Amino acid sequence: MKILFVICGEGLGHASRSSKLARYLTEHGHTCHLASYGRALAFLKKESIPNLHETVREVVLEGEGGYFSLTKTLRSSSHVIMDLYHAFGDVRRLIQKLDVDLVIADTMYAAVPAARIEKIPALFMTNQNRFASAAAGEDAIQWRALSSIVDHYLTVPDAIIVPDFAPPWTICGDNIVPNPEHGEYHFVGPMMDENIGNFEVRKETVFASFGGEPFKIPLYNKLKEIGKNRPDLPFEVFSTAEGIPKNGYNFETFGYVPDIRQHMAKARVMILHGGLTTLHDAIFFQKPSVIIIDPYHPEQWNNARKVAEMGAGIIVEGSPDLSMLELSEAIDRAMLLTPPDLSEQFRTQNGRANALKLIEETVEKYPR
Repeated sequence: MKILFVICGEGLGHASRSSKLARYLTEHGHTCHLASYGRALAFLKKESIPNLHETVREVVLEGEGGYFSLTKTLRSSSHVIMDLYHAFGDVRRLIQKLDVDLVIADTMYAAVPAARIEKIPALFMTNQNRFASAAAGEDAIQWRALSSIVDHYLTVPDAIIVPDFAPPWTICGDNIVPNPEHGEYHFVGPMMDENIGNFEVRKETVFASFGGEPFKIPLYNKLKEIGKNRPDLPFEVFSTAEGIPKNGYNFETFGYVPDIRQHMAKARVMILHGGLTTLHDAIFFQKPSVIIIDPYHPEQWNNARKVAEMGAGIIVEGSPDLSMLELSEAIDRAMLLTPPDLSEQFRTQNGRANALKLIEETVEKYPR
């Protein structure tokens, strides 16, 4: 079977989970092509993923001072209708050229209609169909409108893949509200490709990563300042964005690394931004986390609340006024936590295996 992944290039979480699934499908005899853009495409190239293609971006995520800005994003995405149109044509040409049997759209919206026009099955992978802001009243009308649009759009694919645990362990549970009348949702489990026995799990460093967006750089600067006053906290920070602070006495910076999970495995605590993929990694290694939530990025806020409720993380509400003392104290509090052992959930809810089963069942409905 030939499968085309069309992957959102904003941040690296989409590319990470889709590439894990693609590797697994390839191991089971299928041919996978991956299409993306920007930082995600650069990441996939460094991961030596075969059959890569560049595609048109649909939206541009923007921010300032370390945090997401819906206003700036809407301004930068003012040509979104035309961008979606160009993305639709781009994906349709890829489908025809590669003669694929199935499209998996990882939060790329034009890919599903392109598959529909070509009369092939399409699955949509997402961990969000509801949007709101943690900042009360902030952009409420825009978020509600977006929720309504996405909810109706999700009637178009054959099924929706949610790469997370089934309830009650769903991390993105406040972001996904399945509607039986508006799409077929499958909580397949996290897209993990590791066995914890492959790692030497230690408690040595403070791991920090906020994704690849350039507007997150100010947060790394705060961590470096904390490091100057906390020789007991050796920081390892990761970002592919330009402008990441230079190394310091106990502050080591990394861009792309071949296996970031080797660094996660030796952390005492992980400082994250609330993205689903890295939260799954933290829970997998039973590492407590400090989650600096972006008040204007609803998905991360909701994910963080679930992690905090299970006793695996400390929430710090991000703002330009976030003090180094507040963040330093949050790190200390997180290191006192004992995250729950979800190894049984990881074992029984194998996201890649369940996704493969769903893919094969979906394609069987489309005789060619």
